[in-house]
Amino acid sequence: MSTEELMFQGAMKVVTHCANIRPGENLLIVTDPERYRSASMIAAAARAIGVEPVIISMSPNKLDGQEPQPLVAELMTSGKVDVLFMIVTRSIGHSRAAIEAVRKGARSLSMTKFEEEQFYRGGLLADFAAQKPQCDAMAQRMSEAKIARLTSIAGTDITFDLAGRVGNSHSGIVREPGDVTALVHIEANISPNEGLTEGRVIVDGSIPNFDIGVIYDPIELVVEKGNIVSISGGAQAETLRRILSQNEGEGIYNIAQLAVGLNPECIAFNGQFSNEHGVYGSCHIGIGTSETIGGSVRADLHFDVMLQSPTLTLDGVDVVRAGQILV
Repeated sequence: MSTEELMFQGAMKVVTHCANIRPGENLLIVTDPERYRSASMIAAAARAIGVEPVIISMSPNKLDGQEPQPLVAELMTSGKVDVLFMIVTRSIGHSRAAIEAVRKGARSLSMTKFEEEQFYRGGLLADFAAQKPQCDAMAQRMSEAKIARLTSIAGTDITFDLAGRVGNSHSGIVREPGDVTALVHIEANISPNEGLTEGRVIVDGSIPNFDIGVIYDPIELVVEKGNIVSISGGAQAETLRRILSQNEGEGIYNIAQLAVGLNPECIAFNGQFSNEHGVYGSCHIGIGTSETIGGSVRADLHFDVMLQSPTLTLDGVDVVRAGQILV
């Protein structure tokens, strides 16, 4: 089978199994020149089942989490979109335009920095329906918890106040209006209460944003009153510190998210954006905007830091232990 045929086969899985697109629905694909071939493959799969997509292309944003171009946002938020794909180089899934599209009934799928080989290798090979119950269960455990503690052998030790917050199951499948997911990662996440996260994070997995990638020299983040107050380490830490210092604005150091990766086909950090979020048994912490996942902070960016083989405890009970899922 040719590469083109393998890509199309994967795109058909995305369109029929993940997005559950039906004839007569309005499909909008937002993309950019760097991801246009992947977007075109999704469009071809949609046409194969009788749905004619609208594709709109814009230049990539500077940072993940920023708003799309105004005309793009206008289409996204028109209320006429049944299914929204965001196949872009810089994530717009945490934008207000994405929130409004979902509020008006769109089923939303982010495919940020999606590599062409991901159509036929890695996380997309997962049985999303089979993994959904575990993802739902982890999100439910998060919803029921008041306190989370995240630790690792590398030295992470940080606590989050979750009281009253609702967990999100991003299973890779959207079926109903307002459903949200991202591909290829399967993850459960929650936004902790603002201003209450405290501790120390040793980032030893990956930072898929800012083109930092797999971590080769661990980065230490010190968190006080819900915000990062110091960043230390080697060259990658300096890159992170420099980028944030050049874009300082309200909320960019906010601890926005606690998440667990649950895709068994994502077996190790490899630098691919969506793979990193789904690595099975990993945890990541989102920083910046939280209003897309149940928080109240709007920042001009959102990025994630990934931890290897962590232990996550909810109200004193381990749900992840040294990278092993216990739910």
